[in-house]
Amino acid sequence: MGSTLTVKALNGCNVLLISCTEKSIALFSDVLKDASIKRITVIASAGEARRTLLENDFDIVIIDAPLADESGEVLARYVAVKGSSQVILAVNSEHFNAVSAVCQEEGILTVSKPVDKNFFWSVLSLAKAVSSKLKRIQEENAKLKQKIEDIRIIDRAKCVLISYLNLTEKEAHRFIEKQAMDLRSAKRVIAEEILKTYAN
Repeated sequence: MGSTLTVKALNGCNVLLISCTEKSIALFSDVLKDASIKRITVIASAGEARRTLLENDFDIVIIDAPLADESGEVLARYVAVKGSSQVILAVNSEHFNAVSAVCQEEGILTVSKPVDKNFFWSVLSLAKAVSSKLKRIQEENAKLKQKIEDIRIIDRAKCVLISYLNLTEKEAHRFIEKQAMDLRSAKRVIAEEILKTYAN
């Protein structure tokens, strides 16, 4: 089954498996263990899965539909919209086309049951690749949001300096930069101190 390279790529994955049948749990668990995935959480219902997802992050979420308390499609879309995990939804072959058409819009990987182990290995590798890319994009977005927030606070501090000390925009900018260099601190920290000082 998969190459050494794929096993290394999957090693360290954190997987949530949601299934209410022992047979499916055994099948999926075998493939996950063959892929050297050791962190596997198994849950039987959608309700319990939602509670678990509120408290934990998973790289991959595998949903074996139908579940005891719902079809599984609604849960798959809920997890996909949350955006932190790649979802694999296994559905009965007679529902595959209809469910797949709806779920692919959310980026959900849909597989038809009965599941072929070799095929599922490929889907699992794809899910990990997508999950890794998604995490990188989220990290980049978080950094970008942080930069925007830093700029916003620094600009507010400049406005305060212009207003209270009659500095030009260039002088206010230089003042914050010099303070940051002299105190070996981030410009945002200096800006926040300026805002605190003149807010009182």
